[in-house]
Amino acid sequence: MKNNLLSFRNATKIFTLVGLLALGACNSAPDVDKTKESLNTGTPSTAPGLTTTEASPTVNSTTATNPQTPVVSPENATSITFAESTHDFGTVKEGESVTHVFKFKNSGAKPLTIFDAKGSCGCTVPEYPKEPIAPGATGEIKVVFNSKGKKGLETKYVTLNANTEPAETRLTIKANVLAADVKTK
Repeated sequence: MKNNLLSFRNATKIFTLVGLLALGACNSAPDVDKTKESLNTGTPSTAPGLTTTEASPTVNSTTATNPQTPVVSPENATSITFAESTHDFGTVKEGESVTHVFKFKNSGAKPLTIFDAKGSCGCTVPEYPKEPIAPGATGEIKVVFNSKGKKGLETKYVTLNANTEPAETRLTIKANVLAADVKTK
């Protein structure tokens, strides 16, 4: 009976998350993140030798928000330094896709491995290096923002999970999306 009750609760949480996403929760990513945090439905999988962090109710660049974020022991951690962590595309026309490349450096003494990079919305797609970055070497995170179906001021995030301290790093993109029928000067 207890297992059936837990399965029902987990199914209800998943159904709620799917409903939020279907209703356009894309524009309220922090609320979706909080909902995902409450879906800790099992033991997350991790790479050998790594553990996971507990979900944090506060979203910022120094705490892990994903319960499956690997936590690297301090002796294996490195650091990452970005030339910029925020980019403003300015004014874009609805339906336009724009791209920005965030440049970074492995500023630590160990090879840098980026485990994952996720956009806060399906309209924000990051590309990241899959191979380790040597100490002192540089790399790039390419972010494409598709403004289709967006209007007004938009702020989106890309969250990187890496063998850094803290494990998560957040990049921000912004744009003022004008309706397709509005003329720009």
